[in-house]
Amino acid sequence: MHQTNIHPDIVDIIKQKRGGKLHVHDTLDPARTALVVVDMQVAFLKPGLPSEVPMAREIVPTINRLARAFRAAGGTVVWVYNTFTEAIFEQWSSFLGGTYAPEVARAVAGQLMEGAEGHPIWPEMDVQDEDVRVAKDRFSAFLPGASDIEEQLHRRGIDTVAITGTLTNVCCESSARDAMMRNFHVIMLPDGNATYNDVLHNASLTTLSITFADLMTSDEVINALGQGDQTS
Repeated sequence: MHQTNIHPDIVDIIKQKRGGKLHVHDTLDPARTALVVVDMQVAFLKPGLPSEVPMAREIVPTINRLARAFRAAGGTVVWVYNTFTEAIFEQWSSFLGGTYAPEVARAVAGQLMEGAEGHPIWPEMDVQDEDVRVAKDRFSAFLPGASDIEEQLHRRGIDTVAITGTLTNVCCESSARDAMMRNFHVIMLPDGNATYNDVLHNASLTTLSITFADLMTSDEVINALGQGDQTS
């Protein structure tokens, strides 16, 4: 699991913005809070696939523990996953063939199309029938038009999202930023997110923590939900 390290100067800035506290809320209303699990798909977790993030395999137990705690508290669990089509190469050329070499882009996107080996949720994830499933076709699930997550959450009266998954600095960060600007209270879980290395992980969390999201560990979130007796 990543070693999270937020510089003391950044902690001071966070406290200044939050009236001397690290977190906006000390408690969470489960009925208004969703655990949002981003892109824990075979494409990112299976060794040898083009988008493999080895650290993502290490956060599987933490996310599953959180999912159990959310359900027990009466909260909502949302599984967000990339679903691309061939049209994505024309619609999003600035990424697929822009920031990526075309052959790399095709290999990455190809594993995230329906029917591809990499498209399903990783089989070790604790997905239950009552959970919400959201397909997206951009990095951010909360980018208007990228998915229907906002509508699904609003129908359930949810105004707070706790974001986990992979990659910390790409789809998770993008979703956190957009969720905050779509008027959700956002929590990022340092021990429930994963990327390629600690440097990227901490850089992303540092930026998010100042303006876009609270940083809370899985234990802190579970305690805030009133589920402190949850075990791994």
